[in-house]
Amino acid sequence: RAIGVLALCLPFVLVIGKILLQSPGIEASISGYYYTVMRDVFVGTLCAIGIFLMSYRGYERADDIAGNMACFFVVGAALFPTTPARDPSQLQIIVGYVHYGFAAAFFLNLAYFCLVLFRKTDPSKPMTLQKIQRNRVYVICGYLILLCICLLAVYGIFLGDTVIARLDPVFWLESIAVITFGTSWLVKGEALLRDDGEI
Repeated sequence: RAIGVLALCLPFVLVIGKILLQSPGIEASISGYYYTVMRDVFVGTLCAIGIFLMSYRGYERADDIAGNMACFFVVGAALFPTTPARDPSQLQIIVGYVHYGFAAAFFLNLAYFCLVLFRKTDPSKPMTLQKIQRNRVYVICGYLILLCICLLAVYGIFLGDTVIARLDPVFWLESIAVITFGTSWLVKGEALLRDDGEI
């Protein structure tokens, strides 16, 4: 549940904090908040999510491996910042590509959680109505994350220098993916769609 809460709150905290403490407007991407007054919040939140992911335990060894990999990817995305929007050096450009790699691997890992790991169930127990509903949520979340990844790739390859850039599509697509990720983990923690009779 902590993972879900942190992910759900992150885009809102970054935007509101930057507006209140620095200047109005939103950054071109969530990662762009690294270069604002919200840098520590951004890095700290990603590292906290990574620690919680590393401690995640599921049904099988595959769950533990996926959690550890997700931790590695999200901490990597936090420690290797995105390329700054203005006058980046060659080193910053290279580090930015490393950041994109970590971020893409992290989101793909999250989609794997939703589409594969979260849908597992104990074969010795009957599947409850709430579990069936949770599985549907996981599928929706997983494919929505994949859709955001695909749209980010299309934008980066074909549309980055067009008028669409003025709408900050990277920020919105990343925010949708992060909020979707947070929702799936809240459902996994049964903060939502809890089985009847559970506390």
